[in-house]
Amino acid sequence: MNAMITVILAVQMLSALAMIGLILVQHGKGADMGAAFGSGSSGSLFGASGGANFLSRTTAVLAAVFFTSTLLLAYFGNLRPTSTGSVLEGAAVVAPAAPVDNSTASQIPGNAPVTTGAPSTAPASSK
Repeated sequence: MNAMITVILAVQMLSALAMIGLILVQHGKGADMGAAFGSGSSGSLFGASGGANFLSRTTAVLAAVFFTSTLLLAYFGNLRPTSTGSVLEGAAVVAPAAPVDNSTASQIPGNAPVTTGAPSTAPASSK
């Protein structure tokens, strides 16, 4: 499964790079008007309009490959492992927590020890 995801990811990256290259090579719509009136080079590799058709169709095919690989990666990324047992089967057994020693809590400023019962009757110190 991991190898298949790697292959799909490689196909997606290569199709994206090829699409970027093909889109940068293509001429805009305004460039065709100049070629029609003789200012452009009509003796190109694919002819006057053959290059535009070839490049646009190749870009469309690469876009379809990119879109398909993206959908496949999303599908495989959301797969959950199926198990027939309980969710808690794989849970680790946790030891109970140790009792907390409250003797150090009174040393923290602002944490006065909690007293219950009657108030203290200790005589107030006089100065």
